Amino acid sequence: MTSLKRAFLKTAIGFIEITGSEAGVRSLNFLDFKVRVPRVPHELKDAFDQLHEYFIGERKEFTVKLDLVGSEFQLKVWNELTNIPYGKTISYHELARRIGNANSFRAVGGANAANPVSVIIPCHRVLGTNGRLVGYAGGLKRKKWLLEHEHAFAQRDLFYR
Repeated sequence: MTSLKRAFLKTAIGFIEITGSEAGVRSLNFLDFKVRVPRVPHELKDAFDQLHEYFIGERKEFTVKLDLVGSEFQLKVWNELTNIPYGKTISYHELARRIGNANSFRAVGGANAANPVSVIIPCHRVLGTNGRLVGYAGGLKRKKWLLEHEHAFAQRDLFYR
């Protein structure tokens, strides 16, 4: 078993702890405190760089390897989340429909909440009924920031084609 490495990225919405190994990124966690930012291990350099690019508005999609641990159902939900385009949102009901069980929206919500690599797997793009901002492990203020961040850059891109 490969030991997990850690890196820390300072963003506009706080520090993010990135964990992973040669196998891929295992988790991203928002921290509610400051950390000393040590050297980035080579195993996490690509993830660190891609996340930095995302937060400064230069990246819309991630290509990093992931090393996800979850149930078959969770993996199915997390995979479907990656199909939500940058700057777009869907409801929990729509996400449940997309995985083939429109009545599983509560279970989908649970899987969404258990997403270990938020931002890379964009669980923040899922909204409640009528577009309500609900549920985000990093906190609703961060979810709101991420959605506004993506919308701002998506809108800007309309004028630069």
